[in-house]
Amino acid sequence: MKLSSQEEYGLRCLLHMARLKDGESLSIPEISRAEGLSVPNVAKLMRLLRLGGFVTSVRGQSGGYTLARPAAGISVGAVMDALGGRFFGPRFCERHAGLEKICARSNDCAIRILWTTMQDTLDSVLRRVTLKDLLCNEMEMTQILHAPTAAVTYNGDAGLQA
Repeated sequence: MKLSSQEEYGLRCLLHMARLKDGESLSIPEISRAEGLSVPNVAKLMRLLRLGGFVTSVRGQSGGYTLARPAAGISVGAVMDALGGRFFGPRFCERHAGLEKICARSNDCAIRILWTTMQDTLDSVLRRVTLKDLLCNEMEMTQILHAPTAAVTYNGDAGLQA
């Protein structure tokens, strides 16, 4: 199981934009320099993020990209789905049927329930973490992740809030 560079870099670009003040925007070259990524790679990521509804773009001299909604309203799970898809999706078994049209284990598969349970666990964590939460430091993020049912969130300069 791996995260793709597209998922990692796309999330980093969004996080960089989450740090902007109201009214500020970033161009593709600015994001590229800030994150150490190539301009074509950032352009591809920003296109995917725009199509996913996470960023908006404005053309022109003072144009650039901004978040389409507040960082607190963007879940990491939704971003990951838009950038790379799921670890275990509904058509997984169809794509891994071997030489047959239908998987030999389609009626009773312990592996499928393992992957489904892993996906449910990933979804549970990634749905409750927002871009705003990721603006904190590692220690605070550990507290957020280990809080029962996301009772703790990061609130900028105010720190962690129950």
